[in-house]
Amino acid sequence: MAESPKNSTGTPVQWSDVVRFVRQLSHDLRNHLNAVELQSSFLNELAENAEQKAEIQRLRGMTAQLSGALQRLTTSIASVKVTEMPYKAAEFVEDLQHKLAADFPTESVSVEWTSVVGDEAVSIDPQLLSQAFVELFANAFKHDRGSGAISASARIDDGKFAFTLREPKTKFEDSTENWGRPLQRINQGHYGLGLHRARAILEAHGGTLHARYDAPLFITTIELPLLHQAK
Repeated sequence: MAESPKNSTGTPVQWSDVVRFVRQLSHDLRNHLNAVELQSSFLNELAENAEQKAEIQRLRGMTAQLSGALQRLTTSIASVKVTEMPYKAAEFVEDLQHKLAADFPTESVSVEWTSVVGDEAVSIDPQLLSQAFVELFANAFKHDRGSGAISASARIDDGKFAFTLREPKTKFEDSTENWGRPLQRINQGHYGLGLHRARAILEAHGGTLHARYDAPLFITTIELPLLHQAK
């Protein structure tokens, strides 16, 4: 089991408490940003020249950017609610390829695809599930990527839809135990919540996410129940 965050006294803090705190803080900050936006709009009406108006527009853009970042942060820790529908596994893989080509036109051309799933179907929320898969590819494209192609394979294995992502890595020193645990890799603009969100989406579909490092490859495996096995 993943270790819970701890407060300054060393007492474990429940993740639900962290989520509640972040949601309230985000809500309060966005209220302040809304007030700044209203004031900026008023100042724009008072501005007398183009240079002043341009600076006010820059301020409004910065405010909107910060508000959007807070909204994305709140979304990344929110409970996952799926609206499932029957979907051919082959069609989902094809949709994913198109999505990656649109979002990562340069990086996606180096992905080698193999799909042998026949006519099997899964019960999924296509939009949410796509977000989880795209997050995995986004990490593969930007974190310590080694030379060589990234391979993605989809197959039916032991009555499940299995998807394996193999990415060459120049180095890897982290533990893959409880892969996707939140707040493990934090830097400017990134808070270690992308994989947590991806795992939550997969588990909401009755699926699993596993990772291991077999030098020089980092291997991520996703399994999802087929339609006739889904609850």
